[in-house]
Amino acid sequence: MFDPFIAPSGTLLGLLQRGRGDGTLHALAAPRPEALAALNHCVVSDPRHDWQVENRSLYYARLYLDLDGGIEEIERHLLDPDDHLDTDDSRTGLALSVLGHLAAYGRGDALDLLRRYTATGANWAWALDELALRDDDAGLRSLALPVLARFPATDQGTADLAAAVRDAFEPRPWRLWADDPRETVGARVRAAGEQGSFDRWQRQMRPGGPRPGWSVQAVFDWAQQALERGSELHVPAARCLTAVAGPDDLPRIIEAGRSGPDGARCAALHYLAETGEPVVLDLIEAAAADPSRTVADTAVAAFERMTAEAAVRRARRWAHRPDALGASAAGVLACRGAAQDAPQVLGALREAVRGDGPDAPRLWTLVDGAGRLGIACAAPVLRHVYRETSSSHLRGRAARALAATDPSFATGFAVECLWDCEETTREVAARHAETGDIRVAERLRRLAADPAEEAEVQTAVRSRIGPDTSAV
Repeated sequence: MFDPFIAPSGTLLGLLQRGRGDGTLHALAAPRPEALAALNHCVVSDPRHDWQVENRSLYYARLYLDLDGGIEEIERHLLDPDDHLDTDDSRTGLALSVLGHLAAYGRGDALDLLRRYTATGANWAWALDELALRDDDAGLRSLALPVLARFPATDQGTADLAAAVRDAFEPRPWRLWADDPRETVGARVRAAGEQGSFDRWQRQMRPGGPRPGWSVQAVFDWAQQALERGSELHVPAARCLTAVAGPDDLPRIIEAGRSGPDGARCAALHYLAETGEPVVLDLIEAAAADPSRTVADTAVAAFERMTAEAAVRRARRWAHRPDALGASAAGVLACRGAAQDAPQVLGALREAVRGDGPDAPRLWTLVDGAGRLGIACAAPVLRHVYRETSSSHLRGRAARALAATDPSFATGFAVECLWDCEETTREVAARHAETGDIRVAERLRRLAADPAEEAEVQTAVRSRIGPDTSAV
């Protein structure tokens, strides 16, 4: 999937693509055709950089309800001929999830479209999972024949059906179909379920990788062979070393961490970092400058996994380095440093934004660190990250950091966060938003009454609108 184009943060489209609460508020104030056009664009052209972890579906579904919007554009997108050419889940997953939420809110047109797409669409399994949570038994039973028709009565078709039953995210439809008295439905689904269970048992009986009696050298060889095949198994190999290594093996492991083959060296670095051997910090420093990208990246990753106080002390020395190890050291100080480390964390935060922009991966830990250490003078940078990042997860972290550093948060960003696409961000807002704003009181009541809202958010809301909180 190509990186999506994200419009500027000051536009309606840019706000909706980011999933910001202000997107909903601006859409409700904009001309309805303009708001629906921007909303449809977001749903049929998924704006998320990481669609597997960022939330948008409930956010967009609620806006469809607020705008009384139709689903014609979603229908055209799902039933387009491209659906059978571009079968990646990312093309249709967001649209299907939005339909699922609309169906849960009682939109019959969304439920009907999900049924039609399950019968004819390429990403039918996702649509079926949405229906499994919202449709009644009769509706699901009516889909048995069209779904099973996707699997011809051949050896390959039978194997594909067994895999579909085995890997189904929501098993409810398959359980209903297994009880169907028709031979072409019930018996076939039951046989597929039994085959899937047998396949799983066979995989368990043929485990790969380490076995009892392995030596330290055997673990190193396994890690090296995996690397030569293109797989990085450094961390699993380090866990194996924990099981097989004894005190007499330590010199060999240290030597491997200093100059062994790349696979063995990476496994040794992770093992020594986990056990907290003092020598590992010198080995990590040397490995971080190694010409091998694999070794250098592993050295940084191993350092970040260390929890000993010695790692924090060394991070104070390394935080000024202009390389990946220096950036990692700043992240360690953000996560585990003390008040004395606030200037270094703040400097790294500013440099990350200035050098790599508001979506830089290293911002995640630095933003958290600014909040954890209560760095009040970081608030302007945090506000910039909040406004500009296209990652809703990073924006949520910025909101939490602002709650700890910015006195204006309760009357500013916390208010719009009540409409944010991420439930964790809405939870922060529910705990901090100033209830003197009439919009806040009304929004808290609506979240409390919405059955689609997450339990953590509703718990936070109830803490603000309980019987003893007369302000709301």
